[in-house]
Amino acid sequence: MTSQHMTSTLAPRSDDERLEIIRTLDRLEAVGPAWTALWERAEAPIFRSHAWIKGWWSTIADRSQRELMVVLAWRGEVLEAVLPLATQKRRGMRMLEWAAKDYADYCDALLIPGASTAILHRMWNFLSAEGGFDVVLLNRLLPDAAARTLLEPAGRGGVLLRENHRTEVSLRVTGTFTTGEAWFEAHSKKVRQNYKRGVKVLSEDAKLEFRVLPQGEPVGPALTRLAELKRMWLLRNGIEAPLFDEGSPTLTALVQALADAGQLRVFVLERDGVIIAISINFVQGATMHAFLTSYDPAVEKGSPSMVLMVDYIKWSIDQGLGTIDFLCGDEGFKSRFATTTVTLESLAGSRGLTGAAAMLADRVAVKVRKWRSNRQPATEPEPAVA
Repeated sequence: MTSQHMTSTLAPRSDDERLEIIRTLDRLEAVGPAWTALWERAEAPIFRSHAWIKGWWSTIADRSQRELMVVLAWRGEVLEAVLPLATQKRRGMRMLEWAAKDYADYCDALLIPGASTAILHRMWNFLSAEGGFDVVLLNRLLPDAAARTLLEPAGRGGVLLRENHRTEVSLRVTGTFTTGEAWFEAHSKKVRQNYKRGVKVLSEDAKLEFRVLPQGEPVGPALTRLAELKRMWLLRNGIEAPLFDEGSPTLTALVQALADAGQLRVFVLERDGVIIAISINFVQGATMHAFLTSYDPAVEKGSPSMVLMVDYIKWSIDQGLGTIDFLCGDEGFKSRFATTTVTLESLAGSRGLTGAAAMLADRVAVKVRKWRSNRQPATEPEPAVA
């Protein structure tokens, strides 16, 4: 039996701790209740939930190019920690990364509240000894991410991780506002006029309506429209994104995970009943997260995505939510309203000669790019002023 179909288990320690590596869908499904209980207790983002990881793994089209490597730490029958990882083949190498990382904006380990981060070192050392990967890239780490403890060596056997040059940002709306309208009025005259101009253009000869899909309304039609609009935009920009392929089961699975958790909020802007802009959002705690958004390019002149964004921010503030989180990415449309920027960092490492060679090549490439950017073309001195 190959490792692809096996579950690796470490014999229990004297304190009843048991480590396990999940490699199959069947085993992933079996640990669902324990994983969900841990996720709820930790109050972690949906991206670390069992429903999210299972929804991704059970539907992705290129699973043959990947291997699940989710590390679990048990104490008796209680699941205390999860390192949700998977490998992907790239250029002949096996890259170890966060499971579902292409659709997860904040990645990290899942740890029971009050537990020592030393447990993560034991899990990491166990996985390192098992092998099955060449290069490690753990990205999208918030400043307080538990996985950052892996930068600190703890015992022998674990692949050494270092901070990596790859970073991303998360833009957010934060502040204290009594109402959504008060937030809107606090912006410059130009911003307010742009919004009103957009509403006017979109309202010409049509009924314009902002709606929050009510609980119980089927979300399927809205998802179909979202994917349709996304495909238009992707085609125009020469980009491929399998998540929005017609009939993609992954998109449905991830949105269903949000719905099952009671966090899903779908905002639409409709023109005569037809969706011209849509935003798939979710609420956790006092924060509104904007996950996926798209708009109809046929009405781009009216800036439908901007109008929808203003509307759902106002709605969120009126609901008492103190933060609107645009998640990963520094796109211009986010920066129009964001007041806070959070930097997401990454860790990287290698295992074996193949991995070491790849990391060396990456470091050399970074230095070359830095050297080129620092070069200044020679210029003649300006003539002296008489």
